[in-house]
Amino acid sequence: MGVEIELGGLDEARVAQIVTDRLGGRAEQEDSHIWAVRESSIGDIAVYLDIFLRKAQKSRLRDLALDLGREVVPVEIVTEPLDMEGLARLDDLRGALRRAGALGSGAGLVFGFGVHFNIEVASGRDADTVRPLLAYALIEDWLRAAYPIDESRRLLPFTDPYPTDFVRALIEAGPEAVRDHVTGLYLELTPSRNRGLDMLPLMAHFDEARVAAAISDKTSARPTFHFRLPDCRIDEADWTLAGEWWRWVTVERVARDDALLRRLGDAWLDDHGLLTLSRQRWAVRAGRILQTAGIAGA
Repeated sequence: MGVEIELGGLDEARVAQIVTDRLGGRAEQEDSHIWAVRESSIGDIAVYLDIFLRKAQKSRLRDLALDLGREVVPVEIVTEPLDMEGLARLDDLRGALRRAGALGSGAGLVFGFGVHFNIEVASGRDADTVRPLLAYALIEDWLRAAYPIDESRRLLPFTDPYPTDFVRALIEAGPEAVRDHVTGLYLELTPSRNRGLDMLPLMAHFDEARVAAAISDKTSARPTFHFRLPDCRIDEADWTLAGEWWRWVTVERVARDDALLRRLGDAWLDDHGLLTLSRQRWAVRAGRILQTAGIAGA
């Protein structure tokens, strides 16, 4: 999986220096606000101010706008695909950044920072796309309750929950649904990048023309689940990337358990009427089901 980390408190040059100190390689400045660390122990790493202006033609006005936006715009670290050993090394970098003064979501009301995991799909089989999506949709409310989102992130539309009509349609389609059908449901009922599990890059990997015709948001096709964690708590000593990774492990454990998927789906339908006035009740009920199924942490 590839990892994206958004943080404040440090500029791009300082972040690139810390990356080379912990992971080796050489830091190269590609533009005023763009750095690349080449040949680190976990591969090439991009470091840049995460704002669309960085891609604009270089000018004094552009650089001024980037400088002014630094107080609210995060610096982003983007890795190449990592294995579990690479994730452990990245977690070591996370600790070094915290000690150097990196700030996370809780440091300011406008610090809507997050962490993204781009997790390689297991195969091209329909089930390896459909089942993790269904599992996530069924336990999303529990995940959001068990790991509460920071208020700064809640105010921004980066990780809105799936709408209930989409979850209902997924349950009705079932874990053995054809990916082509599920793609149609997604594009009809939730055609947005602003989801906790953004499926559009993966769906575009299998059918790029169909996704491009259905949405206006720019989507980079890739064979990965784009798992958008609700916030970044890099300045908290007990926060780790490994801990965040276990959220996705829980999704995979649910996805591979036929009986648990059926039980959660039946309970969700029982819990939801024509209108959903509160997601908290389902979050509690889903947590009880996960607990009885032996899901750690539920």
